[in-house]
Amino acid sequence: MSYSDYAFGKPLSEIDPEVERLIRYEEERQNRKIIMIPSESICPSPVLEALGSAFNNIYAEGYPPGMMTEESDDEICEYNFQLTRYRRYSDKRFYKGCEYANFLETLARRRAAALFATERNPADNIYVNIQPLSGAAANNSVYDAFVSPGDVVMGMSLMHGGHLTHGSEFNRSGKNYTIVSYEADPKTEKLNYDTIMDLAIEHRPRMIIAGYTSYPWAPDWAKFREICDKAGAVLLADVSHPAGLIVAGVYPNPVDYADVITFTTHKTLFGPRGAVIMTANREHAAKIEQAVFPGEQGGPHVNKFAAISVALKIAKSGEFNNTQRAIVENARYLGDVLQKNGLKLAYGGTDTHIVLIDLCSIKTKSGYPLKGEIAVRILDIAGIVTNKNTIPGDTVTAEASGVRLGTPWVTQRGITKEGIEELGSIIADVLKNISPFSYIGITGDLPRGKIDLEALEKAKTRVENLAGRLFSEIK
Repeated sequence: MSYSDYAFGKPLSEIDPEVERLIRYEEERQNRKIIMIPSESICPSPVLEALGSAFNNIYAEGYPPGMMTEESDDEICEYNFQLTRYRRYSDKRFYKGCEYANFLETLARRRAAALFATERNPADNIYVNIQPLSGAAANNSVYDAFVSPGDVVMGMSLMHGGHLTHGSEFNRSGKNYTIVSYEADPKTEKLNYDTIMDLAIEHRPRMIIAGYTSYPWAPDWAKFREICDKAGAVLLADVSHPAGLIVAGVYPNPVDYADVITFTTHKTLFGPRGAVIMTANREHAAKIEQAVFPGEQGGPHVNKFAAISVALKIAKSGEFNNTQRAIVENARYLGDVLQKNGLKLAYGGTDTHIVLIDLCSIKTKSGYPLKGEIAVRILDIAGIVTNKNTIPGDTVTAEASGVRLGTPWVTQRGITKEGIEELGSIIADVLKNISPFSYIGITGDLPRGKIDLEALEKAKTRVENLAGRLFSEIK
């Protein structure tokens, strides 16, 4: 048998039944469970189709022709003209055979710019790089473009909602730069811009990062711009989480304020796993291009260009915007339901897609505190997938006292207001029925928890019934 007959002539189930089986198991898990992780969403089938296209097979180190990237959408799509020019002048790639990749990358750039355009900064003023392979790679490229090793960088404390790339001691951002962290105000549980201003004036950071993974309130971009201007800092808006909300107009757009913007293309954008860097400054754009390639990475994933393009086209639709609005409404309502059921919200609420439960507010029968890891393990057994998260007051990540919830996935599956009420009730019942305890392990005191079997089985049945009423064609 030839290689082509073997590799191309058989379905996955014959070539590798174990992987095919795992894919089916995962599809079943995603349909059966209620997924509440804010950074996860369902990637539409047209996006997945583009992701698995023939563009997966090619290399495209470098960038499209400069002339092409500055032309109108109509001019870009004049294929005969563009291909004739390509044959004459080529492009800025290190590989040939990228003529259609050039169309694809340029198309994705234009679509991203159009979605984030404002009256002050129309699409033609916005420079976009869609090559970063992840949000971390995008942020690392921004560091490389604007900050030197040892420079001061300000970002939100990881304990209060910042990201690993905003200064974690275990991340290269924390190892290579001098990190100064700002936090939520202990009284209001929100950002105090006067305090952040004082911190910036004192430390004079080269860059200030605004954007969060678990802080549930939208920032005031104008105030951050003022702070950066006073401190002489570059403003990086990391909007990886709320990018889709921005497109729909339910979260403030940073384009008119930030020097540079980064975001991932999954999460609320519902696209493939990738990232984008954006700026309205031509000089910044040149630095970013060099920082991404050849600075941070080599060949980009051209198949992701295709998938990102499709996701961005979907994001232009009214249906997408309606879903984003529903995501925010569902998060607010979920917060209300949880509070009605006796739980406390960290940060006092939300105006985004994220809700955080403060487990310290739960009075357990044993008197032992309920920790995030135990809470999310038992919720997962009940059929609700969440993650533990640090909240203000925590000092050790492993002992996080919060549960982070997000509404993108359930909103995509069509959850109703009544469904949110049921979901919040189930979460509250499970958490309040956990009896935490601990025992001495090899590494010290190990937090654990147990729940009455009847209460757990009741929760599992309620989750199964709720999931059964939701859209369930995840593939």
